[in-house]
Amino acid sequence: MFKKLREARRQKALAAGYQIIVNVEKLETRVAQLRESKLVDYTIERTGDENIVGSIFKGRVKNIEPGLKAMFVDIGTEKNAFLHFWDAIPAALDKGLEEVSRKKSKKKPKYIAAKDIPSIYPVGSEVLIQVSKGAIGEKGPRVTTNISLPGRCMVLMPLNDQFGISRRIDDPKERQRLRKITEKMNVPEGMGVILRTVCKGQRARFLIRDLRILLSQWEEIDQLRQTEKAPAWVFREPELVERTVRDFLTDEVAEVLCDDEPTVEQMQESVARISPRSRKRIHFLPTKQPIFEKFNVEKQIKSAFDRQVWMPCGGYIVIDETEALISIDVNTGRNRGGKNNSDKMILETNLQAADEVARQLRLRNIGGLIVVDFIDMKGRKDQNAVYRRMLKQTDTDKAKIQVLPLSQLGLMEMTRQRLNESLSRSMFNDCPSCKGSGRIKSAESISVELQRKLSGLIQRADDSLSDLVIVVHPEVMQRLKDEDSNDLLEMERRHHGRLTFRSDPSGAREDFKIVCQSTGKEFNS
Repeated sequence: MFKKLREARRQKALAAGYQIIVNVEKLETRVAQLRESKLVDYTIERTGDENIVGSIFKGRVKNIEPGLKAMFVDIGTEKNAFLHFWDAIPAALDKGLEEVSRKKSKKKPKYIAAKDIPSIYPVGSEVLIQVSKGAIGEKGPRVTTNISLPGRCMVLMPLNDQFGISRRIDDPKERQRLRKITEKMNVPEGMGVILRTVCKGQRARFLIRDLRILLSQWEEIDQLRQTEKAPAWVFREPELVERTVRDFLTDEVAEVLCDDEPTVEQMQESVARISPRSRKRIHFLPTKQPIFEKFNVEKQIKSAFDRQVWMPCGGYIVIDETEALISIDVNTGRNRGGKNNSDKMILETNLQAADEVARQLRLRNIGGLIVVDFIDMKGRKDQNAVYRRMLKQTDTDKAKIQVLPLSQLGLMEMTRQRLNESLSRSMFNDCPSCKGSGRIKSAESISVELQRKLSGLIQRADDSLSDLVIVVHPEVMQRLKDEDSNDLLEMERRHHGRLTFRSDPSGAREDFKIVCQSTGKEFNS
C-alpha cells in the first residue's frame, strides 16, 4: 500500500516538475533534463575535457589594446584571455535581481572609470580574474574581475558588497522573509550575496550553511592568490555531475536517476551538505537497457542535430547556424488548417514554433545573435501573443536571453549568452569535402573545370605535356564516359597526344589530378 502511495506521489511530482537522467560512461558523462518525458536540456562532458568557464585564475597582463578598450591576460592556457575594460569595473546587479539594502560600509567605494583601467592594471601586473566565456573558435576565453562563487542557495561575490534576490521569486511575503534573513547574515565587509530562486521556502539555517561553505571556499582561493605565482589556476569549477546537483536539483526536480552507483553516492554526499532532504531524490537505476534508451532520450538527442525540426501541429522550423548568427525559419508544413481558419492556423504554428525555438536553443547550446522568421501575422494581437510565449519559454533558460518584439517584416531578434562552443561544433568536425558548407559540386561542374584545365595546358603547345594521366573520382569518371566522351576525344585530337583517365575512389569527389607521364609533374584541381 505504501509502495503504491509513494509511486502515486512520484508520478504527480513528475507531472509537475522535471526529471534528470545521468548517463556515466568511460569516455563521457551525459546529463539530460526531461519534462513530461520531453528533452528540454542536455549537457555533455568528455573525459579529459577542461571546462574553464567559472574557474578563477591569477593571471598576468601581457599587453593592453587601447583601441579595443581591452587587455590580454596570460592565465596559463594556450590562448591569452580577453579582459574588456568594462569587465574590470565593479558590475551593477543584473536586471533579474532586486537589490537588498543593508548597512553601508563607512568606507566610500572609489569610482573607477574605463579610462582608469590601464593605470590600475599595467602590463606585467597580476590580476585575479574569472572565466565568463570559454574559448570559441580562434578567440581565447573572456574573463572578468567580478568574481562570483555559486552555491546551491546563493552566489557569493567576495569583491563586491551588493546584495540581491532573484526576481523569479515573485511571492511578496517570501521576498520579505528572505530580505530579513539577508539582513541578519554575517557577511564580511566588502562582500555581497545573491539569493537564487532555489532559496524559495528554504529555512534560514540552510542559507547560513551555504554561506559558510562559500566563505570557506573563498578563503582557500584567497590563500592561493597570495602564495601562487602568476599564471595560476586558483579555483576549478566542479565537474558536470557536481554542477548538476548544485544548479539543477531544485524543488522543481522530482528525481535524479543515474546508471552509475559511485556517481550516485558522490551526488548524494554533495547535496547532503546543504539539503539532506534532497538526497532522497537521487537514485541509482540498474538496468540492462542503456538508461538513455530506456527513457527515449537517445532518439531525442539525435533530432537535436537535424536541420529541420517538426512540431506537433504539422509545421516545422529550419535552423541554420553560421559564424555570425543563427537563422531560424518557421513553416506551416503539413498544417494547412481550414479555409476560414488560416489566421488561427498561422497563430498555432507560430506559438508552437516559439516553444520549439526556446527548447532547441537550450538543447543545442547555441547563442549569439538569433533571428527567427515567423509566418506573417496580420493582427498585432497575434504578434504580441507569440512574443509573450517566447518570453515565457526562455525565462527558465540558464543563459541570459534578450528578446525583441516582432518587426514589421515578421522577424524576431534575440541574443543568447554564449558560454561555450555549441553542441554541434563541439561534437562534429567539418566535412573535408564540403568544408562545412553542406554542399559539393556536381559531376557536371567538375567535368567543366577539368576540361577548362586541360584546354589551358594544351594551349601551351609544350611537347613535354604530350601524354597526360587524369585521375578523377568514380562518379566523375562515369560522367566523362557517358556525356562528355565525344568532347574529350575531340580535345585529344587537338592535343596531338594521349589523355588517359583513371578513377580513384579514395579521393574527394571534387578533386582531380593531372599528371605528365614524361616529367611526373602534377597539376591539381
